[in-house]
Amino acid sequence: MTTSIGPRTPTSPVTWVVGSGGLLGGAVSRASAARIGDPLRTPRIHWSDPSMALAELRRSAVALLDGAERDGRPWQLAWCAGAGVTGSSRDDLAAEVGAMRVLLGAVAERLGRSPGLAEHGAVFVASSVGGVYGGTADPPFTEDHPVAPVSDYGRAKLDAETVAVAFARQSGVPTVIGRITNLYGPGQNLDKPQGLISHLCKAHLTRSSVSVYVSLDTIRDYLFVDDAAALVLDALDRVRRHPGESPDADAVVKILGAHQGVTIGALLGEFRRVFKRSPLVLVGGSELARHQARDLRVRSIVWPELDARPLTCLPAGLAATAEHLYRTVKGAG
Repeated sequence: MTTSIGPRTPTSPVTWVVGSGGLLGGAVSRASAARIGDPLRTPRIHWSDPSMALAELRRSAVALLDGAERDGRPWQLAWCAGAGVTGSSRDDLAAEVGAMRVLLGAVAERLGRSPGLAEHGAVFVASSVGGVYGGTADPPFTEDHPVAPVSDYGRAKLDAETVAVAFARQSGVPTVIGRITNLYGPGQNLDKPQGLISHLCKAHLTRSSVSVYVSLDTIRDYLFVDDAAALVLDALDRVRRHPGESPDADAVVKILGAHQGVTIGALLGEFRRVFKRSPLVLVGGSELARHQARDLRVRSIVWPELDARPLTCLPAGLAATAEHLYRTVKGAG
């Protein structure tokens, strides 16, 4: 059964976070609960069973809009799902894009029965700076830079963006595509071959090593996940209150990042300063390295006022990530 729990005000949006078990989705769910009331609770999506997952996505989409219409409240949906990484198979990545297409199709179909709901809603779709700008020249990248994916992962992210644009055009729902830099923080899935900061913290706690497959002068923009979640909710609020601000009137593309380029070498130095011990790093080669851009600095020029906020500094983010991992390991023991 789907219910909406604890809204802060009668006009706060009914919120559904797809992928709430992941790093970004979990943070967006927590931020939503703190800011506007608990997100919409839906049955757990059984991603391991594709046909069941698609049916659950359709049902939950209808429940979201039924609830908003019944209670006379705005609504918003944040697509934060996806287990794909650089190196995932083309079929797995296509399945993730297909699931999002089915979900947004179900939303559009339900809106067809209540067209007025479209103007009271908003959709956010998570994309990837590293994925779509992998082969783009002249960083720092802005929303005006051409996209140039160099991997199946990047092409899948671009496909997802295309689906989001088509949905916005068809449905009229204000939609934001968030191109996100390197996320880190509590809740990272360490079974996935991504998330250098979390893997460094785990190695610190377990006295083990971490393999790095790119040059130490590789530059990334590290965004703490709670800061990313706040940006997601602010972007949803902005696009819902000011629809039609995209240059093409379809969907707004917004880069979400810390706007601070950090080399891996500098990151290791910061890690050493915070934890008073150098991490054991093994630098080697990998086929996946050819899909990694050397410099992924960003400079968002869309809604810059959303970026005018204090962000979690890298030392504090490192400490919070390590503390969460410590509690997790201790609790498991």
